[in-house]
Amino acid sequence: QLQASGGGLVQAGGSLRLSCAASGSLFSGVAGFWYRQAPGKGRELIAGITSSGNTDYVDSVKGRFTISRDNAENTVYLQMNSLKPEDTAVYYCKRPPVYWGQGTQVTVSS
Repeated sequence: QLQASGGGLVQAGGSLRLSCAASGSLFSGVAGFWYRQAPGKGRELIAGITSSGNTDYVDSVKGRFTISRDNAENTVYLQMNSLKPEDTAVYYCKRPPVYWGQGTQVTVSS
């Protein structure tokens, strides 16, 4: 019910925009989140947005990543700028409590 897309290979300093499209009205009135999992590491919560648009970020992405949502399209986005090699990971979106997107690979080359 969640379709994540937008990952790819980018050079350091570049940008990508991830999308998480929900079926039906799955995101209606609820928060959305982006996580990432780097090779050999656990899944990390990096950004969240409430139903009213309030946002929060993990320190490592603050000032570089922006989470947003389009309620009419039932989609949550993650704009990633100034990407670094350490941002390389599989990125997942989540709609609490149990809905996960399938993951999209982001690879940042140095």
